[in-house]
Amino acid sequence: MVMKSAYTQTIPPAWQAMSKVFTALGDEHRQRILLLFERGERLNVGQIVDASPLSRSAIAHHLRVLREAGVLHSEKVGKEVYFWIDAGFVAQAMQNVLDYIRENL
Repeated sequence: MVMKSAYTQTIPPAWQAMSKVFTALGDEHRQRILLLFERGERLNVGQIVDASPLSRSAIAHHLRVLREAGVLHSEKVGKEVYFWIDAGFVAQAMQNVLDYIRENL
């Protein structure tokens, strides 16, 4: 068997954003935050804090990681910041892995 060495220095562009998604989803607290959302729902920071045992600053950190990874979008409305899951982006990241597995393994 010959090892595929094409990706030893760089990963495919479709996988670059995906690595941030998996890093963000690798934390149990961030997983719990995502599980708070119903389909199409927008939650503000206060709602997320109220449903979590974590401090407001810890929640803000986790929301920032999820947003920077592209898992969440946010919008400021008045004094509140609302978050929602970018389901299409997360689904595409997962699909990239599934496609690779189906084609190569």
